[in-house]
Amino acid sequence: MSETLSNGHLDSLLRGQSRLPSSARGWLDALRADALEQANALSVPTTRDEEWRYTDLSPLYQKSFLPAPSAGTVAAQALDACLLPEAGCRLVFVDGHYAPRLSSACADPALGVTSFSDALAGQDPTLQANLARHAPLGADTFVAVNTAWLQDGVQVRVHAGRTAAAPIQVLCLSTRPDVVAYPRLLVVAEADSGCTLVEDYVALHGGEYLTNAVTEVALADGARVRHVRVQRESTSGFHIGTCGVRIGRGAHYLSSAVALGARISRFNLNIVQAAEGAESTLDGLALIGGRQLADMHSLLDHRYAHGRSRQLFKSVVDDEAHAVFNGKIFVHHGAQRTDSSQQSRSLLLSPRARVDSKPQLEIFADDVKCAHGAAVGQLEAEQVFYLKSRGLDEAGARNLLTFAFAAEIVHRIPLPSLAAQLERIVLQQTQKQTSDRNRP
Repeated sequence: MSETLSNGHLDSLLRGQSRLPSSARGWLDALRADALEQANALSVPTTRDEEWRYTDLSPLYQKSFLPAPSAGTVAAQALDACLLPEAGCRLVFVDGHYAPRLSSACADPALGVTSFSDALAGQDPTLQANLARHAPLGADTFVAVNTAWLQDGVQVRVHAGRTAAAPIQVLCLSTRPDVVAYPRLLVVAEADSGCTLVEDYVALHGGEYLTNAVTEVALADGARVRHVRVQRESTSGFHIGTCGVRIGRGAHYLSSAVALGARISRFNLNIVQAAEGAESTLDGLALIGGRQLADMHSLLDHRYAHGRSRQLFKSVVDDEAHAVFNGKIFVHHGAQRTDSSQQSRSLLLSPRARVDSKPQLEIFADDVKCAHGAAVGQLEAEQVFYLKSRGLDEAGARNLLTFAFAAEIVHRIPLPSLAAQLERIVLQQTQKQTSDRNRP
């Protein structure tokens, strides 16, 4: 792919974004000006970059998307179909714009939910102390562009010593083609607090568009955050997502990331263990077919002693789809007694399906317990034969085994309604794959 094509795409993303003087409206405009400068200094990634060698973004670079000037119209029944009954607080973005009218008021005393504009008006120091601190600008073009276009987002504070009674749902809707959306979310869990957060990316149309989403999560000492992220964009759309996480002393971050939609999707999960005894548990699932590409990159940065992390990523790949997993565990010199493990398992349902898995360990401490592994294969003939011997036909046996492979991740999601939705999607997809293979 030519540099002209990639640079042209970056120019189109920044079109109409004039340079902001740092004194225009205080520190936020200074941040946006710095992000714009960083974006102009960087280049969009290509397969010549090691971190993107398996993910060809040239179909995206051939498009030209501009931000939607305002949120699109959402029918009530369309919104109702996306809501989680367990959620006690709902935050809605439409085409990248925060939509207070569609969001619900949060009455939970454990939570403080404010838009960025309200936080600025109230001179809330939490926003300035955390925004763009956990997803830095200089290393990622898409994060820099998201920040350069930053207009308004949502800040969620979980007050010290409190636990939210019900999950928080962040619903990011795409309602129109040919636009780029820049949703931005900041979650700050104060000391000894806890919450469950659900990010859900949904398309209400089948056209082409780009979602460039950035989420930052900061866990203070002793905090516990359960973070579920579901990407079900249009299979003609593009999705680039970044989540930057900072974990304090004795805090625990638990993540489940599910990728179902988008023509090309990439999710970067970057976690920094910022004190001793920090823990993280990461699950991931990609269920793709056709000519989809789903890429998940994770970085577990163990900086202090007694850290613990567990990671399991699974992919089910059919047709000519392509799944990518790159997981890096980095253990610094002083991070003794680190206990970290990582597993990647992929199931190929078609001879043309492809998986690239790259687990990585970089260890500079000598008293650690770290392991990683990767397995890519097809359904085992012995397992299919066993189920057929118990009365299932070939299609039923293959469907059951595929469903069981993916359901291990789904069943760990602690929201019954969402887990049931995802189970139905997995089952429908596996049944469709079997019927497509059996069609003459």
